[in-house]
Amino acid sequence: MASFSAAVAQFSRVSPTHTLLHSHSHDRLFHSQCRPFFLSRPSHSLRKGLTLPRGREAPSTTVRASFTDVSPSVSLEEKQLPKGETWSVHKFGGTCVGTSQRIKNVADIILKDDSERKLVVVSAMSKVTDMMYDLIHKAQSRDESYIAALDAVLEKHSATAHDILDGDNLASFLSKLHHDISNLKAMLRAIYIAGHATESFTDFVVGHGELWSAQMLSLVITKNGADCKWMDTRDVLIVNPTGSNQVDPDYLESEQRLEKWYSLNPCKVIIATGFIASTPQNIPTTLKRDGSDFSAAIMGALFKARQVTIWTDVDGVYSADPRKVSEAVILKTLSYQEAWEMSYFGANVLHPRTIIPVMRYGIPIMIRNIFNLSAPGTKICHPSVNDHEDRQNLQNFVKGFATIDNLALVNVEGTGMAGVPGTASAIFGAVKDVGANVIMISQASSEHSVCFAVPEKEVKAVAETLQSRFRQALDNGRLSQVAVIPNCSILAAVGQKMASTPGVSASLFNALAKANINVRAIAQGCSEYNITVVVKREDCIKALRAVHSRFYLSRTTIAMGIIGPGLIGSTLLDQLRDQASTLKEEFNIDLRVMGILGSKSMLLSDVGIDLARWRELREERGEVANMEKFVQHVHGNHFIPNTALVDCTADSVIAGYYYDWLRKGIHVVTPNKKANSGPLDQYLKLRALQRQSYAHYFYEATVGAGLPIVSTLRGLLETGDKILQIEGIFSGTLSYIFNNFKDGRAFSEVVSEAKEAGYTEPDPRDDLSGTDVARKVIILARESGLKLELSNIPVESLVPEPLRACASAQEFMQELPKFDQEFTKKQEDAENAGEVLRYVGVVDVTNEKGVVELRRYKKDHPFAQLSGSDNIIAFTTRRYKDQPLIVRGPGAGAQVTAGGIFSDILRLASYLGAPS
Repeated sequence: MASFSAAVAQFSRVSPTHTLLHSHSHDRLFHSQCRPFFLSRPSHSLRKGLTLPRGREAPSTTVRASFTDVSPSVSLEEKQLPKGETWSVHKFGGTCVGTSQRIKNVADIILKDDSERKLVVVSAMSKVTDMMYDLIHKAQSRDESYIAALDAVLEKHSATAHDILDGDNLASFLSKLHHDISNLKAMLRAIYIAGHATESFTDFVVGHGELWSAQMLSLVITKNGADCKWMDTRDVLIVNPTGSNQVDPDYLESEQRLEKWYSLNPCKVIIATGFIASTPQNIPTTLKRDGSDFSAAIMGALFKARQVTIWTDVDGVYSADPRKVSEAVILKTLSYQEAWEMSYFGANVLHPRTIIPVMRYGIPIMIRNIFNLSAPGTKICHPSVNDHEDRQNLQNFVKGFATIDNLALVNVEGTGMAGVPGTASAIFGAVKDVGANVIMISQASSEHSVCFAVPEKEVKAVAETLQSRFRQALDNGRLSQVAVIPNCSILAAVGQKMASTPGVSASLFNALAKANINVRAIAQGCSEYNITVVVKREDCIKALRAVHSRFYLSRTTIAMGIIGPGLIGSTLLDQLRDQASTLKEEFNIDLRVMGILGSKSMLLSDVGIDLARWRELREERGEVANMEKFVQHVHGNHFIPNTALVDCTADSVIAGYYYDWLRKGIHVVTPNKKANSGPLDQYLKLRALQRQSYAHYFYEATVGAGLPIVSTLRGLLETGDKILQIEGIFSGTLSYIFNNFKDGRAFSEVVSEAKEAGYTEPDPRDDLSGTDVARKVIILARESGLKLELSNIPVESLVPEPLRACASAQEFMQELPKFDQEFTKKQEDAENAGEVLRYVGVVDVTNEKGVVELRRYKKDHPFAQLSGSDNIIAFTTRRYKDQPLIVRGPGAGAQVTAGGIFSDILRLASYLGAPS
């Protein structure tokens, strides 16, 4: 067993004098470097293909058959490698060649490319690389199922070959395939016995997937009459390993080997293996993560190609991850630097190193979708800036957004750090010692605080090392803490020169603030290509959607929950239904109702309720009402950054939730007067929270239904006017009653008529008591700065004393005619004096009081000119002292009240970024 283990280990330490063979080099490589470990004596073929290290006697039959030896019959002039614009490079990933049909599709694309010369880089068939790594794992674990797993690899490629090849081509490939499988079986047996495989062994085994896919594709193209050869890039591509997961190409050596390879294999189409390469000692290796893309970029640089096309399964590079932002768009162009930044921050574009080889020669990279050839894709190249166009459109400066999850922040701070040279060096030296990867750094200029992000799985080791390294400084108080903030994510905004463009940073942070996202750390490099922020992990998708919406003018989407689908709530839902398409198409506003909550049942949806069928859906799929579940469902949808709850009830219990909702960042829209007219301390607490956060609280419809009463009052105050008095007819119900209480009609008759018309509450006493008017007076008084309780407002009730205790509304209506004479007397007295009766609420700001009562007005007074259920409000201010500012219009009815709520919802959308 020891000898096998030594043999396996020796594979990674082959003498530099070994020479790579040019003919079927992967076979020769196996014979020359692996077969000595499995045979008791070298075979004749081994002796022919192996140059022994110095100090050993070579058999007389040894022949050095390196590909650097060129036959004298080869005309170098005829077969010299042409470089430049005539070459186009294509790279096809494992998905693109995952089945026999897809390999045929790839062949069609290559044959239809009208470039004079083509180099095609291919990955292993889909899942094959994983299967090959699994073989190594099973063999190392001494799991004999590696044999069956290898048979599965054989079957997959054999079946594919039978589908796409025939005749001599099929026989030739199958012969090579079986030969490779036989060699692999021997190698895996050695690994099984040794219980260990070196990195070189692993790379050699895994690279076979690319060899087989390249051979099959080249045979398919050759069958179609093209001048095609396949290339084992281990013959050509030389790299120097610089780390556990990184290699640097040796361009000079690779270029020389490429020219030699081409002199022996001149052709118009080259099918090259991706992912695999060799070290300068001719030891097989790989290009590590995303190696096939890297191969294509290196080859593009070596050939000085016109273009490198990366074929994948998406239409191009998206402005954000489309799985997280459904409105993400395909970017037409990206600069090399923009693609680099987006790749670094986790976007599914390219690995950053893929860009380096082509960028130095200005070779553009195209990202195309092999499954959607009509999509133009994304072009990555040097930027071509149209200054005038860019000045007109802020979006052009921000190309895309990317995120990195599962991070933690480490914050090192203390007054003893300020001005002390080498503090940052000591910190990051300690981080380096534990091998942690620093993703982002944010540092104050004084070094009083240094903050950086590392992967969460590495933060414990980092924190412990820093605690140990700076123990004395911590004990002496020169450092105050080494703090870890877990559960973080990075959001990066990427764009050419965006940081030097006024307004970009402001727009970014404003969008985050409006979505109620707290930023934990910020970093912005002087390269001007990205602005990076750290947010809580649970806020990451919400933040991504918020900023993407701001810069791409995608629909301002609000997840809405409608509470109380009664008369007003159902009317609002119908209005939302009727306006939905117009709002989306013309204003980029998507008001998505995610839930409807009634007193007994609720309807929830993950994508938005079909408002054309919400009533029947509620019947079919409704579940038991649960406020906590309802709020969590509406607000917990991280795919929508903004949440609004619309309370269409008059319930004080629901109003009691507003504070918690606003604190969670949920916007509240309501006609419910209970919160603003409830206990003063709760009202003040609610308004203070509203001013401190970016959660909005809109309640225009609490006073005057759809009339702009609250907004008018705020406008006066915000522009410096002083309110002296607000007087108005605030009840549409009572306005209707007293507008029609004339010409000898009985009071009870008019009340009955108003009830039948739907103007009153089910129990008219709720209107006639004046409490509703008193609540509106309190709301306006508090908006004006008065600190009054509802109990401070004297209210003249229109419900006769004896009838206040009636058991039902029906009983009340039956008894009300007995008091008609009393109301008729008041009406006649006013009529005889040339006046009318009006039920009003008054806010006397000057004297800091309010009142609700039945008053008489001259017939030429504006309050006497009303009709129907109109409201009228007069603002007497320092500016409008002699002639009050009048607001008049319908103040009751489901349509106008729902319209007022709808208006507040649209105002919220405007605040959140929708075009105004």
